[in-house]
This record gives sequence, structure tokens and C-alpha cells, in this order.
Amino acid sequence: MKSRIILLLVPILFLNACAQATPEGHKSLTVMTHDSFAISEEVITGFETENNVTVQFLKAGDTGTALNKAILSKDNPLADVFYGVDNTFLSRALDEGIFQSYNAPTLARVPDDYKLDPSNRALPVDFGDVCLNYDKAFLEENGIAPPQSLEDLTQPEYQGLLVVQNPATSSPGLSFLLATIGYFGEDGYLQYWQDLVANDVQIVNDWETAYYTEFSGSSGKGPRPIVVSYDSSPAFEFIYAETPIEEPPTAVVVSDNTCFRQIEFVGILTGSRNRDLAEKWIDFMLSPTFQEDMPLQMFVFPVNPDATLDEAFLEHLELPAVTAFVSPEDIALNREQWLQDWTETVLR
Repeated sequence: MKSRIILLLVPILFLNACAQATPEGHKSLTVMTHDSFAISEEVITGFETENNVTVQFLKAGDTGTALNKAILSKDNPLADVFYGVDNTFLSRALDEGIFQSYNAPTLARVPDDYKLDPSNRALPVDFGDVCLNYDKAFLEENGIAPPQSLEDLTQPEYQGLLVVQNPATSSPGLSFLLATIGYFGEDGYLQYWQDLVANDVQIVNDWETAYYTEFSGSSGKGPRPIVVSYDSSPAFEFIYAETPIEEPPTAVVVSDNTCFRQIEFVGILTGSRNRDLAEKWIDFMLSPTFQEDMPLQMFVFPVNPDATLDEAFLEHLELPAVTAFVSPEDIALNREQWLQDWTETVLR
């Protein structure tokens, strides 16, 4: 019996020894994100080394799914920090009280246009514009001028040229729907969509299908030369071209009120047991080191004006001066009704 007790004590003593061998003060920080989160390994390692911490990333689905998980677990949070809620879901996150307020020092450098929460519970990290993209060669060869307004897409010369995403299943699809609501208003956007349907718009479920299968400008296989995508897409066509090219084969429409700006936020989850580390992580996400790494990792752009963009973006990126706007409060209040009305009008 005594030998058996000794044997049982061995693994316990071993585990205790391992625990004692853990570097003193070393901690762990859990960051919940959407599935599109990506960052360079050396950037993360730098933060971990400087703060004697291991960062664990919990990818929790698309933005809506991740937010649902954060809300359902708010009394016993799954992470310390949540990154990835955007302005289409912001009001819901704030109403549910999942975030703690944090007045990060770097916020003073961030333009006010990105700060949509006066209480600083959700802090802006990046932005990206959903815009119309077009195949330059196709339009030129067919003598068609690039569209300069949303109304242009309802004209006969653009019949059968446009492919968009279903807003009920696609983030850029929802953003384009919001652009039409912001521009035409609640009383006019459904008529606009009826006009698009009459002009043979194609609707697919996701961005990948729209851009890589139906659009002619990226793969060259699709039949449609105009697609809803991002203002960064031409720059990425240039950067990731299989063989070097002098200019992107696509371009973006940045006329006033034709794009919708997505802003992504980060916040410290209520109930986090690592408040100090969570604050350091947010400071890090707003620092030039993190902000400069984002564009080539997540195809989004820094809100910190001190961050420097890659030369390819400086040369090939066009940003809209005026984007269509719908407040986060209106989106939260009306999103489901707008989607239902759109579905009944466009798909049935």
C-alpha cells in the first residue's frame, strides 16, 4: 500500500515541479476574433516577449457569430478581449454591455470619424470601404464608361454587368445594401433594388463566388465586369499578381456615396481577469507596429495616422472622399427588417 501511495504521488510532484518551473510572472491573454483575423508571427512574438505573456487567439466565426458568442458568455467571458465587431453590429455589442470602457492614450491620434462610441468601450482599430470594382479592359473594349454613381447601374448600358452578394449571407453584401439605404433612404432603396433586378443584376451568396467566379476582372473567367468588393482590391491584384504587372487590371468607383465604410473595433470584455494586459494589448493594436502589419494580413487599413502604408497601397489605393452613412443605432434597430424587406423584394 505504501509503495502505491508513493507511485500516486510521483505525477503530482512532477506537475508541481512543472508549475514551479514556469517563469515567474508569465501570464496568458485570450483574444477573441472573427475568422478573418491574421497578423505576422513576429509582430505577436514582439508583444509576448515585451510583456512576458502568451497570447491565445480564439477564432469564433464571422463577425455576427463571434458577437453572439461574446454576448451569450458575457457573465463568464471566453476571452479577455474581443476584436472584430464592426459598425454594422456595434450598437448591439454596446447595448448588451459586453465591453468595459478604456480611454487608450493613442485614441488622441485617431480621427474622430472612426470613434463611434463616446464612452470608449469599443475602440476603432481599422477600416475598409466596400465599393464597386470594375474590369478596366472589359469596359474599354466594349466602349462602356465606368459607372460614376449608383443610379448608373440601372441604365441600359450596364444591363447584365453587375454581380453583388446577398446581404443576408455576406458582409460586403450587407455593406452595399447599407450604401443604398444611406444614399436613397428607407423610402427609396427598395425601388432602386427593383431597378437593379430589372437590369439583370446577379446575386450570389458570398464574396468569393462573386469575385473569383462571376467577375471577369480577377480570374478572367466570369462574364460580369462589375462587382461589389473593396477599395483595396485593385492594390491586392497588383501585389499578388502571379507575374509582375505594371498596374492593376481592375479599378474602383470612389464617387461620393457609392461606398460604405466598415470600421472594426476592439474592446476589453466585461469580467476579464487580465485588465492590465488587456489594456496593453489594445495599446499594441493601435500602435504603428500592429497597424502597419494589418493591410497585408487582413486587407484593412490603419486608423492611426502615424502608421505608414506599403508603397503599393500608396500607388494604387483610391479612397472615397464621401461614403454613404447609416448610423450604428439605425442599423441595430432596423437591420433585420431591412434584410427581410430586401429578401421579399429582390429574391421572391
